Amino acid sequence: MDNKELIVDYLNAVYQNTRTGIQSLEEIMTKVEDDTFKKELALLQDEYQVIARECELFSKAEKITPIKDNTWFEKSKLWASVNMSTMMDRSNRKIAELLLLGTFMGIITCIKDESDHKGISKEIDELLAKLKEVERGSIEKLIPYLD
Repeated sequence: MDNKELIVDYLNAVYQNTRTGIQSLEEIMTKVEDDTFKKELALLQDEYQVIARECELFSKAEKITPIKDNTWFEKSKLWASVNMSTMMDRSNRKIAELLLLGTFMGIITCIKDESDHKGISKEIDELLAKLKEVERGSIEKLIPYLD
């Protein structure tokens, strides 16, 4: 791959990870009954949306089009997973557990993407660092809901 292709690959990886967070929260918030918890999740979703928007702006500035969202299949898997996991239990505890599992997967993906794209783009490294920070903060916010 040439450098431009590596940049595109890296940007898409960060964007898709961010979009997974947004889509997970969109889907799961319909299951949340606790208003305080729902507000916390909406704030988290806003943080992901800021990073997604920064990815889109970087894409436009670098003339990388189109930036790739998750596939229909990935979105369907997410939808099925959320709906199956919350069919019998919509408690804050269960929802926090699901979100924590997804967040840990997101952090793992960030670490792998960072390793796979060393030295490719300082700007995308910064976007990835923001994403990891949001996900780490998410863990801190979700853990209390496990009680």
